[in-house]
Amino acid sequence: MSSESAKNFSSIETPGYVGFANLPNQVHRKSVKKGFEFTLMVVGESGLGKSTLVNALFLTDLYPERVVPDAIEKMKQTVKLEPSTVEIEERGVKLRLTVVDTPGYGDAIDNTDSFSEIIRYIDEQFERFLTDESGLNRKNIMDNRIHCCFYFISPFGHGLKPLDIEFMKQLHNKVNIVPVIAKADVLTKKEMQRLKKKILDEIAENNIKIYSLPECDSDEDEEYKEQVRQLKQAVPFAVCGANTQLEVRGRKVRGRLYPWGVVEVENPEHCDFVKLRAMLVTHMQDLQEITQQVHYENYRSERLAKGVPPPAAAAAAVAAAQHGKRNTLVDDKSTGVTEKDRILQEKEAELRRMKEVIAQMQSQIQQTQ
Repeated sequence: MSSESAKNFSSIETPGYVGFANLPNQVHRKSVKKGFEFTLMVVGESGLGKSTLVNALFLTDLYPERVVPDAIEKMKQTVKLEPSTVEIEERGVKLRLTVVDTPGYGDAIDNTDSFSEIIRYIDEQFERFLTDESGLNRKNIMDNRIHCCFYFISPFGHGLKPLDIEFMKQLHNKVNIVPVIAKADVLTKKEMQRLKKKILDEIAENNIKIYSLPECDSDEDEEYKEQVRQLKQAVPFAVCGANTQLEVRGRKVRGRLYPWGVVEVENPEHCDFVKLRAMLVTHMQDLQEITQQVHYENYRSERLAKGVPPPAAAAAAVAAAQHGKRNTLVDDKSTGVTEKDRILQEKEAELRRMKEVIAQMQSQIQQTQ
């Protein structure tokens, strides 16, 4: 060992120091190298500034080639979901952001189909993740599940519309819903406070579960506790978006120019834009964990409870049946099989199929030799 290496190791070997305190740094380096994934869905009626707000939140242009349809086209338009993905890098940290927009939502007279289309898309992402998770290549699974849904509420009404209530009832068990009051600059502060209270009361009356920020641990610093307290008080977030740079008192700000003055997007006195961004950025990991541990697990348990195997397991069952072997997942009709037993049976089927493929390859190699 060289003297330099010995010096490096000797610097670590201090009395009472083992070295596992460095584990968080290892996790940090690995996470930064791998990058992060996040999927955001924005839902709301046309004209509420959804695209403008998303572009302002992440300082990027997610819709460079978007064409706004005219009134005649809107009459014929149905709800179609448009995912847009962009790679964002900030101080060496990479984020693969996917924003799923829902143009056409709420524009029709009968909006029943808009619910089914959005629910179908969310379930498709759960199904795709379940298929990848049950497959052989589980190291490079791309997570396209919806981690958060911004639901835009019009500021021109007196609370929630029946459409808003029905939508949130349909989806609150599938996705983290964050209510957002759009175009906050059209209301005074008193009007906005009354509207916020009305919306929260209606959400409670209809037993709608929206995303709730986690409670702070006792060892957190006071500054973070105060930030979380302010974020909880701001729900539902009243925001206005803008991507135009304006000069106000010698400084550049993003905002909207009116005859009476300028609405600064990033001024907490003008709207909750900064608080919404802080909530999304500081609790992005929590949104992903709830999606994984609550919404995805609910879908997965319902899927398995129906007795229908995932596509990968079904393929394994067919392969085993072709070779004259009994597949325990398909043939077992007893109702006492637990979820853990089902998972083990799926893995056993996959292992048998892999062994058969390996045996065939070995026999082919021997024949060629």
